[in-house]
Amino acid sequence: MKNLQKILAVVMFVTGGLFVALPAQAGKTIDDSAALNGVGETRSVFLIDFTNPNKTAFYLDIIRGTHEGLVRQGVTPDMVLVFIGETVKYLSTRPDDLLAMEYEEQLASIAESSRELKKLGVRMEVCAVATRVFDVDNDTILPEMEVVGDGFISLIGWQTQGHKLVPIF
Repeated sequence: MKNLQKILAVVMFVTGGLFVALPAQAGKTIDDSAALNGVGETRSVFLIDFTNPNKTAFYLDIIRGTHEGLVRQGVTPDMVLVFIGETVKYLSTRPDDLLAMEYEEQLASIAESSRELKKLGVRMEVCAVATRVFDVDNDTILPEMEVVGDGFISLIGWQTQGHKLVPIF
């Protein structure tokens, strides 16, 4: 009984502290105004190299939120995503049977995010070197994406044109 009373006392103390701290944070604006000070447009190229569809689905959703966050803060984003490596296996409209069965939800999320990103004007490129290495038919790549000759060359080109590299792996 004494242990239960101690546990309840600790819980009440901790949660009480949280409720006191919440109002202090409630009026504070959380944004990126310091980093975006004087910025009207951003140019970014995301290098995406994942080894599982969970991470791919998660980060595509995060990138969509990043685009929306920039717009919400008055910045025009010019984004390019370049997919290399094993990631290309998760970008096919006809993934292998085991992948499709095991990761059906994640693959659907990837396809949905690519549709949404395309609507936002985000360019998505898939490395043909990687599709060859991982035996993915270029004709099955999601329709919102473009197959390019070499993802590294693409990255070099976009950076030379002024896009800032955002590596995600």
